[in-house]
Amino acid sequence: MPTRNLGLDLMRATEAAALASARFVGRGDKEGGDRAAVEAMRLLLNSLDFRGRVVIGEGEKDQAPMLYNGEVLGQGEGPLWDLAVDPVEGTRLLALGRYGAVSVIAAAPEGALFNPGPGFYAAKLVVGPEARQAIDLRASVAENLKEIARALRKSVRELTVFVLDKPRHARLIEEIRLAGARISLQTDGDVGGALAAVLPDTGIDVLMGTGGTPEGVIAAVAVRALGGGMQMRLDPQSEEERWNLVHAGYDLERVYTLEELCAAEDTHFAATGITDGPFLRGVRYGERAWTQSLVIRGATRTLRKVEAWHRLEKLRGISPVAY
Repeated sequence: MPTRNLGLDLMRATEAAALASARFVGRGDKEGGDRAAVEAMRLLLNSLDFRGRVVIGEGEKDQAPMLYNGEVLGQGEGPLWDLAVDPVEGTRLLALGRYGAVSVIAAAPEGALFNPGPGFYAAKLVVGPEARQAIDLRASVAENLKEIARALRKSVRELTVFVLDKPRHARLIEEIRLAGARISLQTDGDVGGALAAVLPDTGIDVLMGTGGTPEGVIAAVAVRALGGGMQMRLDPQSEEERWNLVHAGYDLERVYTLEELCAAEDTHFAATGITDGPFLRGVRYGERAWTQSLVIRGATRTLRKVEAWHRLEKLRGISPVAY
């Protein structure tokens, strides 16, 4: 019996956020673009016939007044969905008009998503379905690349690794180069990098390195739904973050499996491109606005790419900041 695909409704929220924030592409205003996206996404989510609670939101790190952890959204009844949202994943990419800014949202049954607590950063390893059994975050970079290459029936020098271009990754980058693999260095875009590693034909074989913990949980929903492989370990980047995690009872040596990060299969994921990226094109403006989105349903492992044309005069109510 066919059942409702909540992801298609969530896609309307990522479309709204992308359309609102895309007005800020290249304008150097991270805060303005993010604020427009947050307002638009929240407005759309509150109009939907469902009940959702934000568990991975703008949160303490962004000091957000909306889409904060614990906020309940929607107008419906029935089971409560846990929401992980990032209205603009890659605010700097948006502000500078660079490649790879997206709006993303994930939903899972109540209690199914890993709670990172006071953790902002985590080491991650993400691959597609063919290599999901080949990864081990405890092993060396060279050993992982060797096993991934074997699973993909490639040589190591034919692998491309997505790495965030951050000072903390200097040693990682050196180890990847010594192993012989190619590197795609990107300034931002943690969720997008994970998706690129799982989706076919993106040119990315694996994501390695430390990025945002909330972004890791969002990515885990999509990775599991697509049958990929992922492991994560908390990797605090300050003494304050380390102290907070230890005193909250987190084991900093523990490697979390994909099933621990997302403990359910009945999940939904939606993403809409803001700027052009490896798997989605960004917002286009003409007589109508055009968007390209990705919708993934965990229960059926269905992946849809949706192109939509939007009448600009109907968008005026999405966000007073953007329009």
